[in-house]
Amino acid sequence: MSRFLLVLGLALTLAAGCDQAPLLVRTGMQAPAFTLPRLQGGTAAFPGDYPGRVVAIRFWADWCPYCRPEMTALEPVYRGIRDRGLVLLAVNVMQPRDAVGRFARDLDLSAEVLLDGDGAVTRAYGVMGLPVTVVVDPAGVVRGRIVGESSPETFLGMVEPLLQARETVER
Repeated sequence: MSRFLLVLGLALTLAAGCDQAPLLVRTGMQAPAFTLPRLQGGTAAFPGDYPGRVVAIRFWADWCPYCRPEMTALEPVYRGIRDRGLVLLAVNVMQPRDAVGRFARDLDLSAEVLLDGDGAVTRAYGVMGLPVTVVVDPAGVVRGRIVGESSPETFLGMVEPLLQARETVER
């Protein structure tokens, strides 16, 4: 029941002020472009800043009971494969910079932490609950979506074929 209430609360928060229902970003679609502030300063522009890379966009918040264990489990996986051309964008949903910073430091996150302060990017990706991960190929096409807490095996199963294809093209 508490998970339902969390999802419902996020959905209502994100829908507030929205003129239309969010589009569900699906496999095969071009991923929506965005520019967001980085936790450490400056901005990140997707997809422009990541040409030729496989990008996993993870939407999260520190109040989400599933985000901390997922991010803790996936951090060593990401560190092990990021040099193969994977970028992980950890998009925080509508939280203050100081709270995001504490969470990121506590988990020693190596992903780029981005701040979606007004939830516009989260809405553009049709995220209605947390966590959600959207996996995008080097051409900017959505190749998968993980709704809910992901395991290392599920995450690897989604990104590994894209990394292998990227490596094949680079040879």
